[in-house]
Amino acid sequence: MYNSSKTEKNIMNRTSQYNKEILTKNEVLKLSDHHSSFCVSIFIPTHRSGAETMEGKDAINLKNQLKSIRTKLSDQGMSDDEIESFTKPISELIEDSTFWRYQSDGLAIFLSEELFQMHTVPVHFEAYNYLSNEFYLKPLIPLFNGDGLFYLLTLQKDDVKFFEGSRHQITEINIDDLIPGQLEDRVGYDYEDKGVQFRTQQGNQGVGTFHGQEDTESTEKKELERYFRAIDNGILNLLHDKQQTPLIIASLDYYYPIYKEISSYGNVFSKHISGNPADKDSLMLHEEAWNLVQPYFDEKRTKKLKQFSELIGTGKASANLNDILPAAFAGRIDTLFLENKADVFGVYDPKNQELRVDEKHEAPNVSLLNLLAMKVLNTGGDVYLLEKKYMPIDSAKANALYRY
Repeated sequence: MYNSSKTEKNIMNRTSQYNKEILTKNEVLKLSDHHSSFCVSIFIPTHRSGAETMEGKDAINLKNQLKSIRTKLSDQGMSDDEIESFTKPISELIEDSTFWRYQSDGLAIFLSEELFQMHTVPVHFEAYNYLSNEFYLKPLIPLFNGDGLFYLLTLQKDDVKFFEGSRHQITEINIDDLIPGQLEDRVGYDYEDKGVQFRTQQGNQGVGTFHGQEDTESTEKKELERYFRAIDNGILNLLHDKQQTPLIIASLDYYYPIYKEISSYGNVFSKHISGNPADKDSLMLHEEAWNLVQPYFDEKRTKKLKQFSELIGTGKASANLNDILPAAFAGRIDTLFLENKADVFGVYDPKNQELRVDEKHEAPNVSLLNLLAMKVLNTGGDVYLLEKKYMPIDSAKANALYRY
């Protein structure tokens, strides 16, 4: 039952967040734990530039989704005034022309009586809205699987940049407040680019001799280690997930093994982009990074699909929701394949392991595929969204490979 006085009080204290930083798995799982009488989830495709941005087409797209949500809220008993108050943050966002100039490929919005969050992400969404007592998070799955989320760190002595990338795009993330801006900021302004000291001595016919080479190289390496360690510590403050996303380094060949050795991040990629990053624009960096990391993602997904095909019928894989849901709640799913742009609505009672599947979404039922995805992610499993023709068993919208 809708409590208007409670809602008015909560709206005044509602947590508002506009997040253009990296959306981690932990943050998505935190959203999955949030339950309220009315949880609104909206997804729209957005654009970085072009007519869609300049002519306000992305804002119009959101306006259409909000109109649909308002109808659903009305059907569930909210008055017009209550709907206006509840959805005010989204209405204000639609009118914020500055906001629409700084978008990525997709915009995800989450609204409840207690919370309001917006996330620009490098995922192209189909326009969609969902109203229930929990948030709909399934469209965010590509951020954490074989669609290829990776991080890219460009290392120079006087400039460091950090990017979030995927198969189709790359976005720079501002880390200025997390790391030293240049080597001198970490080792002090008495630092000089020593390299190998070189001098010409009389009697050597102009042949150069090296002076103090070993000491100089050792000192330089130690200074780079201090600098890189400070960068690594700053990056870790941002990447507070389980450190499974590949981190690609773009740097001079000499820098890469030094950074890889000192880094505390769990998945510094085994290959790096060689050369001075200053000589490459973001498009070139993206192309080289994806060429490095694509086999990594394709190999893992292909391996899991093959395992499913080999194990179906042995009790170690299933395409039956009646079996998959209890396994998900017990933490027994290694890999979950879900049909993209499809859903199954119903109610599942984990205590009695009873499942009811409905024809359409209406209170009090929920998206069972969304429920599955979040349970599997929360227990350390992998989740993939696949087009129907790529599903191992395409007559089912969920296929699961069990831990064994």
